[in-house]
Amino acid sequence: MTFDTENDVRQYYKNYAKAKGFGVTRRSSNRDDNGQLKYLTLCCSCHGKTESNSKNMLKPNPTAGLGCKAKVNIVRGPDGTFHLSTVISDHNHTLSPHTSRLFRCNKRLNFNVKRRLELNDRAGIRVNKNFNSLVVAADGHENLTFGEKECRNYLEKTRRLKFGSGDAEAVRDYFMKMQSDNPKFFSLMDVDDESRLKNVFWADARSRAVYDSFDDVITFDTTYLVNKYDMPFASFVGVNHHGQYALLGCALLSNEDTQTFVWLFQAWLTCTSNRQPRAIVTDQAKAIQNAVEIVFPDARYRWCLWHIMKKLPEKLGGYEQYEYIKTAIGKSVYDSLTITDFEGSWMRMRMLVRYDIAGNEWLKGLYDNRHRWVPAFVKDVFWAGISTTQRSESMHAFFDGYVNVKTTLKHFVSQYENALHDKVEKEILDDFNSFHSTIPRITHFDIEKQFQSVYTNSQFKEFQEELTHMLYCDRNFIQKEGAIEIYKITEDVLIDKDEGWRKDYR
Repeated sequence: MTFDTENDVRQYYKNYAKAKGFGVTRRSSNRDDNGQLKYLTLCCSCHGKTESNSKNMLKPNPTAGLGCKAKVNIVRGPDGTFHLSTVISDHNHTLSPHTSRLFRCNKRLNFNVKRRLELNDRAGIRVNKNFNSLVVAADGHENLTFGEKECRNYLEKTRRLKFGSGDAEAVRDYFMKMQSDNPKFFSLMDVDDESRLKNVFWADARSRAVYDSFDDVITFDTTYLVNKYDMPFASFVGVNHHGQYALLGCALLSNEDTQTFVWLFQAWLTCTSNRQPRAIVTDQAKAIQNAVEIVFPDARYRWCLWHIMKKLPEKLGGYEQYEYIKTAIGKSVYDSLTITDFEGSWMRMRMLVRYDIAGNEWLKGLYDNRHRWVPAFVKDVFWAGISTTQRSESMHAFFDGYVNVKTTLKHFVSQYENALHDKVEKEILDDFNSFHSTIPRITHFDIEKQFQSVYTNSQFKEFQEELTHMLYCDRNFIQKEGAIEIYKITEDVLIDKDEGWRKDYR
């Protein structure tokens, strides 16, 4: 039996093996100086040694080696054709024709499948959903020549090669393309002495335009985007006229030290033509605080309240009076309308648990820096509804469906554009709805009429909620001290349909 090409003889033996129920692998081969195959040995995939290659003898790795002798030797003749010189067909193990599709040699992705995987991946469809659509189209797993693992491996390979070799060069090429499409696309890259990528910052034209209109307050947050680079993803987020978070710029960083954040904030200033934010919210991190004080000295700086309160169990959970301490801190923080109210409430809490929390440096540090996070100290500044960086935490939701835990740097940068386009489309739809529909007023107050005419629907709803609360307030004059009049405000607070309580303010 002769074959015209090397591929013909390989495919013949693979088809034979698939019908019989065993896998095929190459055992040895030799080529001449011109690269032409001289001989080739194909054997059963169970030909190897039975010993595990694990270094831990108590935890051996699985091995397919059973010492099977089945094989074929293939030789190229003088005329360039191939023939089988040796055939051993006996196996020392059970064959399984019904599972032949699972052998590695039988798994392959054809051009159409590869194209479909790439298109779905670029659209942000997760690999498991991408694969399931192929299963449905093939009418079952048994009709596919590949599994989900092969799809994942292929997509990871294409992502690595999408921009060519070298991440710094790849990302630079991508940014150059974006800038050629729109000159207002901004990016800066920071590389080390060996031209290896360290940090990168970018903001598209839409993000820069949003900051021009909504620069009152930004929140800055670093969240680890789990990829093979383990680089923290940093986001600058603002609030638009619908009260929605708006992405103002992004960065991928190699470190989270003061020097890195200074570079990033200076890149941000370059992007915004040296327009500092009026106010900024960040996590409680010394490196970020140092950078803010260096680069944004005129901005009102606030720590993320949500992150601080989230740390209470970790920092104070071991104390005997933890539940009381947690409740007391919450009351001091959220119920104090003035600095005096907070100081009094905090001191009462310290007096009652003074022996229990004495020496807690974290709590002492919070109190020493209370002007950076307690609402009573920062309420003189407009924060656009941002009191925590939870809005930045929602960047996970922003990119959900576009990236996953194995997303590489190159793939993330390209998927960023797709995610942003979807966000812009949602804002356009909200603009349309606000322009073409009106939320009816609940009172005849002129102030409500004024807000109805200038606010978007979402923001007008928030105003109406506050207006409704005002209707449940009673005002009683207490006394007059010079030019100051003191009133007692009693608010009826509804808990559910049948239960409520009254709260007094003075």
